[in-house]
Amino acid sequence: MTQIISTVDFEQEGKQIGWLRVPHSVTRSAYGTLPIPIAVIRNGPGPLVMLSAGNHGDEYEGQIVLTRLIQQLQADQIRGGLIILPALNLPAVLAATRVSPLDGGNLNRVFPGDPDGGPTWKIADFVEQVLLPKVDVVADFHGGGASLDYRPHASTHYGPDAPDEHKRRSLEIVKTLGVPHVMIFERRNKAIGLPDAAIRQGVISIGGEYGGMGSVSRPGVQLVQQAVDRLLACLGIKGELPAGLPEPEILHIFGPAAYAYAPEPGVFEPATELGDQVHVGDLCGHVLFPENPARSSVPVFFKGEGAVVCKRHPGRVEAGDCVAHLAAPLNA
Repeated sequence: MTQIISTVDFEQEGKQIGWLRVPHSVTRSAYGTLPIPIAVIRNGPGPLVMLSAGNHGDEYEGQIVLTRLIQQLQADQIRGGLIILPALNLPAVLAATRVSPLDGGNLNRVFPGDPDGGPTWKIADFVEQVLLPKVDVVADFHGGGASLDYRPHASTHYGPDAPDEHKRRSLEIVKTLGVPHVMIFERRNKAIGLPDAAIRQGVISIGGEYGGMGSVSRPGVQLVQQAVDRLLACLGIKGELPAGLPEPEILHIFGPAAYAYAPEPGVFEPATELGDQVHVGDLCGHVLFPENPARSSVPVFFKGEGAVVCKRHPGRVEAGDCVAHLAAPLNA
C-alpha cells in the first residue's frame, strides 16, 4: 500500500489545493516529506480527468499551463472534476532535470512503481494504484526536454487488445485538440510509462510533445493551453468546441528504423530540419571531431522513411545518443 499521504479529499466538492506528501527520510530531515502540489476541482456529476506535467522536470510548457489553470479555474466553471498535478516528479522539476536527482528515477520509465521504493517509484505507484482508478481520462503534457527539439504533436495511447470503442474514443478526443499533428501509439508488451499504467486501468491516455531544448516555447505554451481548453470542451467539462475543426495528420512511429543514433562521440551537425520528408539512405548528419581535425567526419544515414519530428538539441554527442527520429502516416 502507498506510503504517500494526500492533504486533499478526492471526493469533496469545490476547489482544493494541497499536497501529496512523499516520505523522504534523510540526514537533514529524519521525518521529511516531498510535497508534490495537487489540486482537485469538482462540481457535481460528470467526467473526472487527471492533468499532469513535470513527469520530466526539464519540460516546461505543461507546467506553465497547469499552474495557471490551478490559479484561475473555479469549481462553478466546470461540470465533473479535475485532478491537476503541475509538478508530478517534483525533485526533477526543482532540479530542471529529466530524471530525479534523489534516486535517478525517470518517472515515465518506472511504472507500475513500488510503494517501498525510492521517491520516483513511490510516485509512480500512487499514480497507478490511487489516482488512475478514479479518472476517465489522463492527459500528461511533455516536451523534448534539454536534449531534444520536437515538432509539436498531440498523442494517444492504447494497447492492441483495447476495445474498439476505447480506440475510437481515444482518437476522437485527441483529434479535437487543435494540434496539426497527432501521433498514435499502439503500445505492445510494455509496462513502464504512465500511458501503460493508464492502459492497465482502462483509462483513455492523452499525451504529446510541445517544445524542447530545455526552454519555454511560446507557441508550445499556446498549444498546450488550447489542448487543455479543447479537451475540457470535448468531454463536456467546460466550454464548447469551435465549429469546423481541421482534420490533423495522423502519424505513428513505425519501429526501430524510425530512429537515428550517433555512432561515436563528437559534434553532430544535422542535415535536416523538423518537418523534412526523408527516405531510407538520406543523410541525417555528420559527426565531426574538432579535437582531431585531420580525421574525416562520420556520416549518419536514415534507415526509415517519413517526416523528421524530433532532433537532438546539444551539439556534443556520445555514442548511442538519438540524433533524430521519424514518424510516418498511420496507414503508410
